[in-house]
Amino acid sequence: MALSMEERRLLAEIEVRLTADDPRLAVRMTRLGRDRRRRIRLVAAVAIVAVAAAAALAGALLAAFG
Repeated sequence: MALSMEERRLLAEIEVRLTADDPRLAVRMTRLGRDRRRRIRLVAAVAIVAVAAAAALAGALLAAFG
């Protein structure tokens, strides 16, 4: 569900006010967003490596016993 322009404007205004009222909270929230994205990328990379390793092992087993 997309936000209307009015809703986006209100959210931006709330963000500006919260940042002005509590700069430490704003820094923590920004850092949290970056950490979450970094964690997602790490999990995706590990999953890709695991799938690639399983495929290589399966290929080696098929070549040896197939």
